[in-house]
Order: sequence, then structure tokens, then C-alpha cells
Amino acid sequence: MRVLVAEDVEDLATAVAAGLRREGMAVDVALDGHAALDRLACTRYDVVVLDRDLPGVHGDEICRRHAAGGSGSRVLMLTAAGTVRDRVEGLGLGADDYLPKPFDFAELVARVRALGRRPATALPPVLECGDVTCDPGRRTAFRAGRRLELSPKEFALLECLLGAAGRVVPAEELLERVWDEAADPFTTAVKQTMRRLRAKLGDPPVIRTVREGGYQIGEP
Repeated sequence: MRVLVAEDVEDLATAVAAGLRREGMAVDVALDGHAALDRLACTRYDVVVLDRDLPGVHGDEICRRHAAGGSGSRVLMLTAAGTVRDRVEGLGLGADDYLPKPFDFAELVARVRALGRRPATALPPVLECGDVTCDPGRRTAFRAGRRLELSPKEFALLECLLGAAGRVVPAEELLERVWDEAADPFTTAVKQTMRRLRAKLGDPPVIRTVREGGYQIGEP
């Protein structure tokens, strides 16, 4: 899951990003409204954690533009303005969820994951293909009833492939969805992580490499 944290308090933004990364998410950070808009213009995020009182461009305006653009990204407003009226206004601007500060980090993670399961085309809570199952909410994966001990990146790759519902997923897209902006576009991280994931999935192979296309689980 790719997440943008738009928060002007740098210590808080860094802490939230670090915590979400520990949960297996790829996270970028924007410290003002202009940076947030620049990132949204060039990267497709699953979830945007948006502070309402951003400098440069106000969070309300970012939310309004984002909703008008028809992006599939979900917006979680994270702000100190937490009255019922504030929440109603935020949701009316196009936010998908609203979490007032101060907040419990476990709740933030749960809300981000819930929003991540609500793309433009809704995904089921448990992803399946053949005897492989993946539950993003519980962070568990099984093959033929055997629990798979996956690293966060291996789990995220499996989730992306299963969520594609048989579509061939290019390596470039996997790099963008599973890693963050610090990833080298020429890295072999996708190939190496995919090799480890395949080894853990075991035989018979379920991930197919499509020549000059990418990777695929199942049929389109």
C-alpha cells in the first residue's frame, strides 16, 4: 500500500511515516500543501493522510481539488479541529474519513488499512487465488492451509498481485506501490523480493513471469 502523509509538524510526520512503514506500507511525506499537490500530481496513492491546517495550500483546498480530480486515492483527514462541525465540513469536502488529534496510532493504522481496502473497484477483505489467501487486515497469508511467514515487502507484493485479479502487473508498478520515493528505479529489489516470495509460496508455482510484461497470479 502506498501512502502520502501530508503534515507540517515534521516530528509528527516522521513518526507517523516510520510507524506506517513498520506496518509494511510504503510512505512518502509532504511538509506543506505545495509539496503535497506536487506528489499527488505524479504518484498514485492508496491513502492520503492529510493535515487540515497545512501551510502553503490549505488541506481543505487540497482535499477539494483531489476529490474533483476523480482520483481513486482515499483521504483521511488528520487534524486538531475535531468538533462534529469540523468533521462534517471535512467529509463534505471529499474526505473519506476523519481522525482528530491527539489520536491513538493503532486506530490510525486500522483506519488507513480500512481505506486502503476501498479503491475505486472494491476489493474483498480476503484476497484469494486457488489455494493462496491473503488477509491484508490481519496481515496473514496462507497456502493450502499453511501459514506463510512473509516479510512486509513480500506480503505487499503478494497483496498487489492478488488484488490485480489476474491482471499482469508491471515491475515498475510494483516498485511504485510497494516501495516509496527513496527506491532506486534501477534497483533489483522487485526481482529479489519476488524470488523470495516464490520460494516461500512453494510448488507448484503460482506467480507467472510475463515476458516484457510483469508478473501475474491467476487468469485475467
